[in-house]
Amino acid sequence: MENKLYVGNLAYDTTEDDLRSLFAEAGTIASVTLIKDRDSGQSKGFAFVEMSSQAEAQKAISMFNGQALKERELTVNIARPRKERGEFGDRRGGKRRY
Repeated sequence: MENKLYVGNLAYDTTEDDLRSLFAEAGTIASVTLIKDRDSGQSKGFAFVEMSSQAEAQKAISMFNGQALKERELTVNIARPRKERGEFGDRRGGKRRY
């Protein structure tokens, strides 16, 4: 399923409702997830929008990639699967060595 979109370069005050209103122009929205910092609760500047069909997802990409929202040029593309991270993230390459 390639209905899930990555939406990047968001203004930090963008809300899930802002994204719902915008992406509704391209079709039916299955879900909107604004990614926030777990400690501060502030937006990290990106979100995932899941459209109800591949055709609507492609329409949303063509309509909104490169378009401005709150004076920021959006990056909209098909979301890629999250990479597996090691115990300490990608910084140390996994497990400690002694």
